[in-house]
Amino acid sequence: MTGNAGVSPIETVSVADQPAVLALNNEHAEELSWLEPERLSFLLGQAFHARRIGMLEAFIMTFDQTADYDSPNFLWFRTRYPRFVYVDRVVVAAQARGRGHARRLYQDLFAHAAEIGHTLVTCEVNSQPPNPVSDAFHASLGFREIGDAVIHGGEKSVRYFARDITA
Repeated sequence: MTGNAGVSPIETVSVADQPAVLALNNEHAEELSWLEPERLSFLLGQAFHARRIGMLEAFIMTFDQTADYDSPNFLWFRTRYPRFVYVDRVVVAAQARGRGHARRLYQDLFAHAAEIGHTLVTCEVNSQPPNPVSDAFHASLGFREIGDAVIHGGEKSVRYFARDITA
């Protein structure tokens, strides 16, 4: 948990948070992917690290290499790296943007992953449709491009990124 005066804490996503997480996720389904309640519940059960800020100003959901997850992006990393943390989704509510929430969620993830002994955090960013804001954000956090793919029958193109972390 994180707690500074006037700054919403970072907390673990709970079962009670699931309706709000689902709503925020599905508001951004084009960038992420649409989730049904059962699928979200399953994914949260598989998650390595699922945190939220405030009553859902933002959230992040990640998986490590042991997850039972069929995402083509996750599987791309699993075929290439024996140990990693994959950022599956991070989203900030429109009214909470510009407050540094995504950066705080990533810093919290980096610290947690390093504590557990992970040294690599991975993610993907859409290249079709393009997402230049996400490109710039991930570059500012030290991610480097390591590959690309066309997925979902050619509907989407992505670029894969990785960032080395140390304890």
